[in-house]
Parts: sequence; C-alpha cells; structure tokens
Amino acid sequence: MIRIDFSNLMQDAVGRNGLTKDDFKNIDTKKITEIIETRKYPELEFLDLHKADTSQIKELGKYASKFENLLLLGIGGSALGPRSILEALSPFHNFKNRPRVFIYDNVDPATLKNILSLVDLKKTVINVITKSGSTAETIASFMIIWKILQEQSLKLEEHVIVTTDPEKGNLRKIVKDYCLMSLQIPHGVGGRYSVLSPVGLLLAEAIGIDSDDMLKGAKDIHDKCMNADLWQNPAYLFSSGLYLMQQLKNKSITVIMPYADRLKSFSEWFCQLWAESLGKNGKGLTPYPSVGTTDQHSQLQLWMEGPEDKVVVFVSIEDYGVDINIPDVFQDMEGLSYLSGHSLGELIRIEQEASEIALAKNGRPSITIKLPKIDAYHLGQLFHFFEISTSVAGFLYGINPFNQPGVEEGKNLTYGMMGKKGYEGKREEFEKYRTRKSFEI
Repeated sequence: MIRIDFSNLMQDAVGRNGLTKDDFKNIDTKKITEIIETRKYPELEFLDLHKADTSQIKELGKYASKFENLLLLGIGGSALGPRSILEALSPFHNFKNRPRVFIYDNVDPATLKNILSLVDLKKTVINVITKSGSTAETIASFMIIWKILQEQSLKLEEHVIVTTDPEKGNLRKIVKDYCLMSLQIPHGVGGRYSVLSPVGLLLAEAIGIDSDDMLKGAKDIHDKCMNADLWQNPAYLFSSGLYLMQQLKNKSITVIMPYADRLKSFSEWFCQLWAESLGKNGKGLTPYPSVGTTDQHSQLQLWMEGPEDKVVVFVSIEDYGVDINIPDVFQDMEGLSYLSGHSLGELIRIEQEASEIALAKNGRPSITIKLPKIDAYHLGQLFHFFEISTSVAGFLYGINPFNQPGVEEGKNLTYGMMGKKGYEGKREEFEKYRTRKSFEI
C-alpha cells in the first residue's frame, strides 16, 4: 500500500511556510463526503471503475497482442493514461516486446508520417479512443488511417478497435455501421479520469499487464480514501493540505517529482488531471512536471532559492525491482572512491531524501508519497489516489472538477475555421481576430 508523509508540510518542519493542525479546522469534510456519497456529479462514476468486469477488455487485449504493432490514436487523457502505463510497467517496450506500441497524440504531420513509415498496417491493430467521438485531432488521424486501410483492401473489422461512449457519438455510429470491435467508456467517466477504464486497460492487457491487478490496487486505496475522518483519509489530507498552502501561504504551484524514469509520463498525466480539473474561475493550482534525480540538476535551485510559491510532491520508490552495485574502482581518487561499496538504488533513494531534507532546512514545504514498488497494483493505487484527491481539491475550491470550459472555446474556434456546420460565427470571430494583429517584426 502506498503511504503519504505530510511531515514537511507542517510548521514544525518548515517553519513559517508550514501549516498547523489548527489550519485544517475549517475543512468541511462532511460536505466533501456528502458530495461523494450522493454522487452530486455524475462524473464521479470513475470511483466505481475498480469494480468493473474486465472480461471483454482481456479478450480484446489478447486479440491485439497477436499483432506486430498497436497504434493508439487519442489525445489528452486518452493518450497520457495509456502512455503512463506503458512506460511505467514495460519500459523500452518496443525494443524487446510485441506488439510494438505507437501512440499518436497530436496532429503533427511529421510524427504520423514517421509512424506510418515504421509500421505495416497489415500487421497493425488500431485503437482509436475518444469519449465524444468527435475530438478533432483524434478523428482527423483516424480518417487518414481509415483511408489507408481501405486502399490496402484490409478488413476494417479486423484492424480497428474503437473505445468510445456506450451509446452516442460519431464513433459509436461508425462501430454499428461497420461492425467494428469496440469497448465502452462509462457515461460518467471523463477523459482525464479514464485511465482505469478500457482507455488504459486495453493497452495494458495487450502488452501483458493484468488489468485486474491495477483495479485491485485502486480498490484498496479507495477504501482508505472514503474515510470521512480527515486525519485518516490520505486523499482528503493531500487535497486540503495543498489547498491551504495556497490559501494561507500563497503556494500556488504543485511540483510532482517521482524518483523514477519510469514515472516521467505519469508526471505528465498528473499535470493534465490537476490543471484541467482545477484551473477555473481564477482558481486552481499550477502543476509542474519533474523527475528525480535528473531535475535536481536543472530545477532544484529554483525551488530552493527562487519564489516561495511551490510545494514539491516527491514520489519515492522503496524497491526498484533491480539494483546495480557501484564497483571498487578509482580507489586512489578520494573524490570518487566514496561511492564504491554502494549501489545505484541506494544512491537514488538517498538523493530523494536529501532533496527533501534540503528543502525543509530552507523552509520549503513538500509531501512524500512512498511507493513500495512500480507494478500494476501500486500504479493502480497512484492513479486512483490522485483522481480522488483532484476531485476533492475541486470541491474545496467550490468548482466543478470535471468540466473544461476553457478548452471548449479553442475547440469551437477550430471547428469554425475548419468548416464545421453550426460554427460559422466562430469562423468570423477567428478571421476578425487575425486582422487585429499588428505587432509582428
């Protein structure tokens, strides 16, 4: 089970920049618990994903695993979640395992051209993921792949797996019209909360990861995070601690820093979840992705002596699953020989703790999440813990943590310029804005 250490968030450890237990007195846990228990927001359906039947996911995952390549088309949570699973649980996957996995999560034409130069679509299964069925970036790339499949006289029903809404949307209609394989994203599960749905679990199964292990991890942390007692609930403490840090100490930036290369994409997944859920009505916390020890040599200086506006969230790993001893060489060089007799695992763990201590000594607050090891069970816990914590933070701010109104305007302007019916006014607005640009050199 993951454990969370809040010691360096408190005044006893970091002085004036820390919190006291009295600061938590105004956190209304009864209201938060009521919102969750009554399911005030239908999007809280993500809380039930750990109970899901995975039999269909396993069946299609086994089918996909027989191909040489798996090409995933998605953007936002539909790509960040699967990529986090891939890199955490099967690092360097494409160099040693099949199917090779390619995730196209943008509309950069050079990237797609390069992917298509590497894969033979005859030996490729395509998983297209969009809940709405109308995400412009994902659908555009799907249309290109669809045309190529047709030109190569490949059977669409053998090469395409659609992950989308159970009943509505353009992709659901395409599934019905062409008898395609498909998986359902539950009605109340939004993209950035969907990693433990078929969105992430199909890829997991295809690369040999047992999705049930991830859901078991989610279930076990779920039970702890449903406790109405603030001091017994790690999600409530995490969210309220960071919320109070902003409200009382002006700490508006949340740095996420796992000490593992395998969790670098997880940092990016967290940043979307935290930013898109909380950044509304002038409120929110700004996420900042990082990875240790690498960023001790690029960012730590800023956190130590720069603006006092950050809380660092460390993710420490107790067991890396492998270790490498540092050999007994350069014994005649005192500045190097001290490393002999130790190991890389020991060094990275010491460096994480040293960063934690150095920040605390300088009055800079942090939280440490202790991960026993990086496996499916504990990764499922991390995903679910952060999803619950993000939701709770939204409730504390009094905003809806499940919508993204700020994103919609950009989408609507894009629809207008690309000629989508009903968005003619947005096209006019777009073109009018272009004419106002007058400061270019």
